Amino acid sequence: MLLYFSGSKKSSAQTTIYPRITGYFSIVHPIGTWNKDGFTGNFGDVYTVGFPFGMNILKSDRFGVSFEIAPTIRTEHGISKVNSVLFHPGAMFRFKHGFTFIGRMAFETNGRFGVTPVFNQVLVKGKNASFFTSIPVPVRFGNNMPASIGAGLQFGVSF
Repeated sequence: MLLYFSGSKKSSAQTTIYPRITGYFSIVHPIGTWNKDGFTGNFGDVYTVGFPFGMNILKSDRFGVSFEIAPTIRTEHGISKVNSVLFHPGAMFRFKHGFTFIGRMAFETNGRFGVTPVFNQVLVKGKNASFFTSIPVPVRFGNNMPASIGAGLQFGVSF
């Protein structure tokens, strides 16, 4: 007996079968953060870079859920270390022309938490992989620090 699974295969009419699972890997460069004390940029005495990777479960052409983990490396005074790991689940709202809005919850191992609206655009769509860019806008609270809002620039590949 031969079993055949066609979870993400396309039919001859090129319609996608759902649910469908995709993955991705990316790099994010925070631009800066604003809080009650003012603006703190990322490209001065301290530099932080993140490496988000995850899995998307696409329910339809318009909706899916995303599970992301993002380790962050911070370099300060010539010392580099893993600063935090971010657990970042969210809901994906997919629109025409490769644009997606992702509303993410945020739980950081450094004690911060909050939400991250993400504005995502596919730049190059390939048969087996696509390249994208995103603008995450992290809003964070907790760990006896002032509330903050930031912005970043993210580049990645989905497959």
